[in-house]
Amino acid sequence: MPEVTTPYATGTPCWVDLMASDQQAALDFYRDLLGWQGQPGPAEFGGYTVCELHGKAVAGLGPKPQDMPEPPPTVWTSYLASTDAQATQDAIVSAGGTLLVPVMDVGGLGRMLIAADPQGAVFGVWQPGEFPGAQVVNEAGALTWNELHTSDVPAATGFYGEAFGIEIQPMEGTDSYWTLTVGGRAVGGVTQLADDPPGTPAHWLAYFAVDDVDSTVDALVKRNGTVLAPPFDMMAGRMTVVADPQGAPFAMIKPSPM
Repeated sequence: MPEVTTPYATGTPCWVDLMASDQQAALDFYRDLLGWQGQPGPAEFGGYTVCELHGKAVAGLGPKPQDMPEPPPTVWTSYLASTDAQATQDAIVSAGGTLLVPVMDVGGLGRMLIAADPQGAVFGVWQPGEFPGAQVVNEAGALTWNELHTSDVPAATGFYGEAFGIEIQPMEGTDSYWTLTVGGRAVGGVTQLADDPPGTPAHWLAYFAVDDVDSTVDALVKRNGTVLAPPFDMMAGRMTVVADPQGAPFAMIKPSPM
């Protein structure tokens, strides 16, 4: 099992979570689809669930706040690691980002904030305390890639470089895809928003690994999920883009052998 045993470097995607209108329905859906286990959490944390795969934390799933004038859309939020959330918040604002949820303590687990980059893509920041982030990645049922869809790659390069020290570099062999690099290691990707359906806002897309894309898509459809991009083969493997029954989009991929 690809367990994470060392701290995530600043700027590395380290966690994803989802706020769902029907938390229990979402828990049931992802249990059946990806094998996650989890029950609604304690009231002191708003019922937030840390879902597990083989006993290791893999993703978060909470109830969507109902006391907001306009509850946020149902989407997976990608979190970037930081050793100092307050300093990262200051850097985000200085680089032209927008603060949506200021730095807050999450008990002794860590500190977090939610922001949007200058093109509008929403992301989180996680400073670990007792909780380090995803404890298992890059295996079937777990997070394996995070991808920024942006309308302005040069501007995104400047923003994420200033705020996190992330480098965005062209991927070898293509002129339409870029890699997010931290400390010389590729930790995610960047693609042009123009390749998405018209009207799609800038966003981060979470990829989950699966053993068989086509059969997992069949299972998703039977559970009232939606296929946004049918399975197709590409450089990194076979993948698809889908949405869960509450509308949250995500990608699934069977990576090519290394």
